[in-house]
Amino acid sequence: MIGPDVAGIAERLGLAADTATAIGQLAAETGLDVDAAYAVQTALLQRRLDRGERLVGLKMGLTSRAKMAQVGVDEVIWGRLTDVMRVPDGGIVDTGAYIHPRVEPEVAFLLDRLPEPGEPIGDFTDAVRAVAPAIELIDSRYADFTFSLPDVVADNTSAAAFVVGPWSPVPDGLENLGVLLEIDGRVAQVGSTAAILGDPRRALDEGIRLTGRHGVRLREGWLFLAGAATAAVPLRPGAHVRAVVEKLGTASLRAAS
Repeated sequence: MIGPDVAGIAERLGLAADTATAIGQLAAETGLDVDAAYAVQTALLQRRLDRGERLVGLKMGLTSRAKMAQVGVDEVIWGRLTDVMRVPDGGIVDTGAYIHPRVEPEVAFLLDRLPEPGEPIGDFTDAVRAVAPAIELIDSRYADFTFSLPDVVADNTSAAAFVVGPWSPVPDGLENLGVLLEIDGRVAQVGSTAAILGDPRRALDEGIRLTGRHGVRLREGWLFLAGAATAAVPLRPGAHVRAVVEKLGTASLRAAS
């Protein structure tokens, strides 16, 4: 039996992102399952690397019940981050470069060494150099932001751009810090880091386990986005977005008018 056309699916998704043009879901049409979807994601990454981008880290997706409910998917997933996806803290993004961009507040880790799978959370600070507030800009390449699990995995978990705020040492109580997402100075979402698998540090352990299935090992110096602490909010032209994480500070971006 011939499997899905991994290269062809990656090319369709890559062109959709490059041209900000929504496409229909692919999994049902192509017979894509989750394992093949990660192969597509790898091919999609290679497409970026071939044009000069550099892999700088990984991100988790669907680590909160709010996000699972929002998109109708019920399994934690992971994707890749490149240097071109990074927006400076306080930087400007062009919403016209995306199909239907949304923003969500996150927690970012800077890895000091590779943690071992199942490593006790008490040893976590030895593996993580620093932690920071972050914003992820997600943009599904599928029409109506609707997809199956294999679809979103193939689409690099809807990753589009990210902002990382100031780095600081890992604080006490990381498992339950208050989180706000503000749009134009008004609170749009309220949450807690507890929404990220009960503790953002668990997202790192889950990331190590899940990526290991596909032969991917986290590297020293990589960024790691632990997942959203709230549901995502649509990003409108001209909007100013700020993520506030208790004890960590803020990260922000502005959408061009």
